[in-house]
Order: sequence, then structure tokens, then C-alpha cells
Amino acid sequence: MAMDLVGDLLARLDQLNAIGAALSKERNTDALLEGILIAAKNITHADGGTLYRMTEDGSALRFEIMRTNSLNLFLGGTTGRSIDFPPLQLINPDGGFNDVMVATYAAIHDRTVNIADAYAEEGFDFSGTRAFDARTGYRSQSFLTVPMKNHDGEVIGVLQLINAQEPDLNRVVTFSEADQRLVESLASQAAIALSNRALIIQLEELFESFIRLINMAIDDKSPYTGGHCNRVPELTMMLADAVDATAEGPLASFKMTERDRYELKIAGLLHDCGKISTPVHVVDKATKLQTLFDRIALLDTRFEVARRDVEIETLKRQLALRPRTDAAAEARVAEEGAAQRAALEDDRNFVRRLNVGAERIDDGTLARLQALSAQRRWTGPDGEVVPFLTADELENLSIRRGTLNAKERDIINYHIVATIRMLEQVPWPKHLRNVPEFAGGHHERMDGRGYPKGLTRNQMSLQARMLGIADIFEALTAVDRPYKVGMKVSKALEIMVRFKKSGHIDPDLFDVFMREGVYRRYAERFLDAEQYDVVAVDQMVQADEAAQPASP
Repeated sequence: MAMDLVGDLLARLDQLNAIGAALSKERNTDALLEGILIAAKNITHADGGTLYRMTEDGSALRFEIMRTNSLNLFLGGTTGRSIDFPPLQLINPDGGFNDVMVATYAAIHDRTVNIADAYAEEGFDFSGTRAFDARTGYRSQSFLTVPMKNHDGEVIGVLQLINAQEPDLNRVVTFSEADQRLVESLASQAAIALSNRALIIQLEELFESFIRLINMAIDDKSPYTGGHCNRVPELTMMLADAVDATAEGPLASFKMTERDRYELKIAGLLHDCGKISTPVHVVDKATKLQTLFDRIALLDTRFEVARRDVEIETLKRQLALRPRTDAAAEARVAEEGAAQRAALEDDRNFVRRLNVGAERIDDGTLARLQALSAQRRWTGPDGEVVPFLTADELENLSIRRGTLNAKERDIINYHIVATIRMLEQVPWPKHLRNVPEFAGGHHERMDGRGYPKGLTRNQMSLQARMLGIADIFEALTAVDRPYKVGMKVSKALEIMVRFKKSGHIDPDLFDVFMREGVYRRYAERFLDAEQYDVVAVDQMVQADEAAQPASP
């Protein structure tokens, strides 16, 4: 008999060690709490139990998990079923300690309470227990209530077990001294595991708050990129989830753990952190002539000066015909002046349209601009006749697409180099060590013609390629850019289909993006309703599916 007891105790000690190791690895707080209670019930053969946690202000115990096997009662934790009981207050309304409840007593006095029979115990209020028993037909008898203390000796919760069962005899017995010591040991391990998990969560939240500070700084510099910094990681995770869930095709083997997801999320949040060093007048360049202000106003002034010069010259020529009267000659002069002014107005409207940069300019448009620059002159403030357009203005107005000239595009492109340099300075822990590569590859192309490193598809991680697709689709559909309106989804998908065929983006990932409707979930959440042109999108998707090669 003694050998059986020793053997049982050793087996339970082994079980306790295994439980401690398992608890230290659990990342989900609800699952961790549930595991603690289940482990305590198992090693003591308890029928029921409750785990309480201290509220944030330390004033009460909050119900977290409740389990009673014989009643099939499973609440809290991972069950998704909430516990409706109010927290147990540690302080009475009169300011004294609430010592009449077993759980609060254990928390207040940091003392284990082991009760053989609640109905016979004096000094504690078990009216709530009796009411529960009356409702359910249960008989609460033996109680073991143990405080849970963290590294600093602070009580962070209470573990309460009910009705120890004598193995094989199915009768309720008192929790033994061995049970008490084992549960106290488990409570200590559990409290440390909980504290560690809480500390990790706090560190992760602190880290993410610093990331959001960086994005906020970028947002404050430019309201046109702050939304991008937040939307791209959301779209990236939508695509990652779709790839993780796919069961067919070349990406069927791709799976993500929670750590993998977190790593990709952080990379998404930081993918444009280098923009914090990009000059704001380049980031916000809404027109071709914009620097710190839109220089189209200077050209407007020159056109106005030129118009007035024409008008003054016309009047001078008319006056020169006086005192003799020659109405026909004056009319010819007036017509010539009106034609010159009309030509000036036409050129001014041409330059203003060109300055917007909404459309790609063709060779004919560029030739007209160069002719205007070569032929038009104006008289400056010092009386000198100078070219109408400066070399810098001509360079900027000659931009074929968008609003950035070559030098400014290099400045913008440098943000990814700055991103990589910044992220490579961070001493990343093992589970985040790929963040620089994920974040730094979203402007690379599958054909090796991207930047900054000119990587090919096989040289890039799948996660970096996901970020690339998310970055492009967000940019095409964004409504907060200074230089364009947000595209309709069908137009954006049409462009991305071309990107897929030209080796710009990963074709397998884009197939999942289309097939699983990732664009639809993103549009419903982030885009204006009129941008999601459902009929055109459906036609676009069907056309893309029809173009797919047949499965072997």
C-alpha cells in the first residue's frame, strides 16, 4: 500500500514537471489559463475548479475559467462561453477586507485554504455555493484554494479546486497534504508562466507602439503615406491567410505558425519606415512643378505679364497710327493682339494640364512643350528678355508619367535602402530575424529589374513577394494620393494582370489573390463603395481564370 502511494506521488510529480514545461511554451493566454486549471484538476482528481485573476487595479478577483466535469460545465477560456458572475471584491464597502469568501481570503492573506466540507465549515460564507448547488443538484464538499504569486511575490490570481475524487471509488474526499503541495507548486509555476506571457505581451505591445510612432511621424510629415503604412500590412496578412489556407497548386505546402504571422505583420508595419528620411516636398509632390509650393503660379504670373505686354504693344501700335485715322489698320493690330493673347491663353492651359501629371504624355505633347520653351520669351523684372521656361521647369514638365523627375524618383526609391539600413541595425530576436528581408524586398521584381538589389523571384522569400503585391494594389487603389485618384478595382486588377505576365509580381501569389477574392475582402473594408465595380471585376476574374493553363 505504501509503495502504491509513493508510486502515485512520483507519477504525479512527473506529471507536474511535464505540465510546467508545457505551460512555459503556451503563447495563447486563454489556452494557458485553461491548461493551468485542467492540470490542477488532473493531478488532484478534482471534479471541478475555478481560476480567478486579479483585476488590473488589484481590487477584485475576476472569473476566468470554470470547469465541473460531472455537470458538463465548461465556461471561459477557449470555450467562447463567457462567465456572467461579477468579480469578487477584495474590499468591503466599509473599507474592510472581504475575508468571508474563500477565494478572496486566500488572495488577501496569501494563504492556502483546504476545506473538508463547505457545509460544515465555519468562518466563511458559502451561501453562493449553496445557491449554486440548489440550482444544479450538485453537492460542493471539499475545497482547495491556492493563491498564485508572480516573481515579485504579488498575488495575481487564485486557483480553486472542488470535490477531490478518490480514484476508482468515485467518492468525494478531502484534498490531501500531497494534493495541496502539488497544487501550490503548480500555482507557483503557473503564476510565473502567466507573468512571463503578460510580460511578453507588454513588450510586444511596447514594440508595436514604437512602430506606430514611426508611422505616425511619417503620417505627420505626409498625410498621403500614413494610411499606406497601415493598409499594406492588413492586405499582406489577408493574402498570407489565403495562401496558408490553399490546398492545391504550387503554394499548397505553405503554412504559417502564429510566430510566422507575427513576423510578417511586423515587416508589413515597417516596410516603409525609411520614408521618415525622405524629404516631404518629394513625398507630397502633387504636381510636376511642385517643390515647397506649386510653381505653376510663377508661370501663371509670366503668362499674365506676357499677356499684358501684348496688350500694351497692341495699344502702342494703335497709338502710333494717330493722329491720322486708319480704322482698318487699327482693326488689324487689334486682331493680331487678340490672336497673340489667345495663343498665350492656350499655352497657359496646356502647361497647367501638363503640370497635373495624371496622364502619360506622348511624343507630340512633349514636342509642343519643347517648342513652347524654345520660342516663348518674356521680359523679366530687370527688363531682360529671357526664356519663358527655366531648364528646371522644362525638365519637370517633361516628365512622361506621374510628377517625379529622375532625381526625385531616386530620392523616393532610396527610402527602401533607408528601410533596410534601419532594420538591419535592430538586434532582432530569432522569431523576427527575417523582418529586414521581408520589408526590404517589396520593390523587387520577379524578373530581377526591381530595386534596390535587383533580386529575382528565386532570391526572394514568399513573404517579401506577398508584400510586393500588397504594396502595388494598395497604391493603385488608394484615394489619398496627392497626384491621382484611387483606381477602380477592375482597373487595378487589369494592371496587375499585366504585371503578372511581364514578370513584375509573383504569378502564383497573384493567382491566389484573384482566386480567393483577397481583393474583395480588402475593398469591402478599405475602399470607397464606388471603387468596387463588381460586374467589371467579375469579368476581369473570369478572363484571368480562362487564361490559366489547364491542369495536367
